[in-house]
Amino acid sequence: MTSARQFQFKSINYTGLQAGPRVIIMGATHGNEVCGTKAIQRVMEEIDSGKLHIAAGSVTFVPIVNPLAYAQNTRNGDRNLNRDLFPKEKPLDFEDQVANWLCPLLGQHDVLLDLHSFAATGEPFVMVGPLDNDGTLQPFRHAAKERAWARRLGVRRFVDGWLATYGDGVQRRSRSADELETVLRYGVGTTEYMRSTGGFALTLECGQHDDPAAPDVAYRAIMNTLAHLGLIAAADPQPVAFDEMEALSMVVVHDKLHADDAFVRPWKSFDPVSEGELLGHRADGTPVVAEFGGRILFPAANAAANTEWYYLTRPNATFGRE
Repeated sequence: MTSARQFQFKSINYTGLQAGPRVIIMGATHGNEVCGTKAIQRVMEEIDSGKLHIAAGSVTFVPIVNPLAYAQNTRNGDRNLNRDLFPKEKPLDFEDQVANWLCPLLGQHDVLLDLHSFAATGEPFVMVGPLDNDGTLQPFRHAAKERAWARRLGVRRFVDGWLATYGDGVQRRSRSADELETVLRYGVGTTEYMRSTGGFALTLECGQHDDPAAPDVAYRAIMNTLAHLGLIAAADPQPVAFDEMEALSMVVVHDKLHADDAFVRPWKSFDPVSEGELLGHRADGTPVVAEFGGRILFPAANAAANTEWYYLTRPNATFGRE
């Protein structure tokens, strides 16, 4: 186990004189995704210099959520912090130590913006939560607010349906109710935990890790968030027009059943696929085809057997109009 004594956790809060929401903005949940860290530091410099003023509510910045992974310039320290994110009575790894500090901090806020980046090339996108519901998986009450905010971050691509689709896959492969509950917990990351406390949250994937534009995407999202939620004296940003948006819903996850299951080409997230298109082959030669047209998401060529291999998404024509 990595000793927590080697590191410390840091958050910085700015509180205005007027009432308003309690916002938390985070970077480096994964240590090699530093665009959020850079953008947060830029915004804090503007606040500290007097160029920017928090007039209402409060904003807490966490420039580096996972200091071990950040120091190593790796995605994870001991494991993926953005899975199984719950306080642990007996922490077993460094990410458990982070969770024991971070989860209570999230619970003190109303709104979370978690800033990430990704390995492949591609345009920024936002991961959005479910519609309002009373279900057991992810009950929610703030879909309209969350989606209105998402359309003001400055990007045009939106994805919803993560936990429900992941949960369907877990249920399909689980052997018992206890195993199902354990693995579903694994699907809970920062935004899912924030929603479980009664708040709302977005994950913004700002671009490829080394894209020099990614910190600017993150900076614009922070400034638009502060304006939209009324923390600074600025006009509410215009939402992206409906005809300029690409909204996608995750519909189904397919597992890699054998280590020798293989794709026919190196798929990337958001590559378009047509109904019936050949995606890969099972180890026994059985073809794997797309059951409907849409886009592939999170293809994992090196996935282990009996784990997620790829997701398929469909266009969501009603996103933001619900």
